[in-house]
Parts: sequence; C-alpha cells; structure tokens
Amino acid sequence: MITATPRPAPLHAPAGVPDGPPAVRSAREEDAAALVALSQPFVRSGALRERPASLYSAHAADFLVADADVSVPGGPLEGCVGLRVHPADPATGRGAAGVLYNFCVAGHKQGRGVGAGLMRAALAVARAKSLGALFTATTGGGDLFLRYGFAPTAARVAPPAWANSLDPRRNALILARSL
Repeated sequence: MITATPRPAPLHAPAGVPDGPPAVRSAREEDAAALVALSQPFVRSGALRERPASLYSAHAADFLVADADVSVPGGPLEGCVGLRVHPADPATGRGAAGVLYNFCVAGHKQGRGVGAGLMRAALAVARAKSLGALFTATTGGGDLFLRYGFAPTAARVAPPAWANSLDPRRNALILARSL
C-alpha cells in the first residue's frame, strides 16, 4: 500500500521554520533499517503493510529516499517511496508500467514538501525508464497523487502481478497516471 497520514498533517511549515526542497536520492542496502523505522508509524496505523528489513535491503534499488541530513550516511530519513517496474507484456498488449508503493513521510515533515519532492523524483525516474503508466494503491484519500495527475482506476488495468497481490480486505483505492 502506498500512503495515508497516521495523524493530521499541517498544510504549511510553522512560521520561522526553514524548509528547503528535500535531498532525494536512491536508497542503498544500508538504508533498510531507516526505511523500517520510517515506515513503522504507518504500519501501526494500518496505512502500510509490514515489510521485513530484509525486503527493504533486497529491494533497495526500488526506493527513493529523502534524507534528513545527506552528510550523515545511514542517518534518519524524512520520506521514501518504492517504484517497482513491471515490464511490457506483448501477449496482453500491456506496456511497461510502474507501481509506487510504501510512500511515506515522517510526521514532523508532512506538509513541508517532502512528499512532493519524492513524487517529482519518482515521476522523473518513471519517465527515464520509459514507463507508460504509474499505479498505486492507498487506504487514504490519495490527495498528493490526485494533485500529480493520478485518477481512480480498476485493478484489472494494472500490472497483474501487483493487482493480484493487493489484499481486498484493505479496501484500497487504486490510482493510475499516464506518463
């Protein structure tokens, strides 16, 4: 699942709090523990499915992360998003597509542009990989996705391997965006 807010997020940074654009980079295997820590509040709230550190480590190449301090390797993360690429399937006529997953922003950084920075970076990576569409699923309202051109869609148009992995009990909203 992608994103939901475990607590209300401020729309703007409090007055006097400097915030610039987040430093977004590709995740590394050694970021696995920080990815788990960042994701835990969302797992506890039910917004994300729990994933073991070994999964984050094995799939580190899927993730973009917003670093709290780029000068501290392995330090805390402000946000993350996974982008899994699903290759084209000529037999079904489906083009290459991507799935955004495990999208989360630390509570103290919500509403400060971290999610938007991650979204812009994910869209740029998806375009660079020549993906035709991006999909995601959220148990929240999906406001950030909607602002970036995603729209509700049916699971049947998504990559089958991903769509079949969705837990129907979570009643997630499936969103898609053409690139």
